[in-house]
Amino acid sequence: MTEKTFICRCEDLTKQEIEQAIDEGYTTLEELKCKLRLGMGPCQGRGCLLLTRRILCQKQGKKPTEINIPTTRPPEIPVSLGTLASEQP
Repeated sequence: MTEKTFICRCEDLTKQEIEQAIDEGYTTLEELKCKLRLGMGPCQGRGCLLLTRRILCQKQGKKPTEINIPTTRPPEIPVSLGTLASEQP
C-alpha cells in the first residue's frame, strides 16, 4: 500500500489521512470513525475497517485481536429506495 492508496472508498480516505489521524492521537477504530467518518458510507465499513485495523496494528505494534472492530448499526446492508417503496404497510 502506498500513502495515496484509498482505504475507505465511500468517504475517499487515503492511507496517509488515516495515518495522520493516528499520529494526532486517534488510537482506536471508534475514534478514527468519529474523526474521519470511516466506515459510515454505504458499505458500512465492510472493507475499510479491516484495512484500517491493519494500519493501526502496524503503527502501534499490536495484534489484530487487540483492536476491536466497532459495532455496526442498522442498516447493515444497503437497501435501495425501490425496495423500501415497494413494501406493504
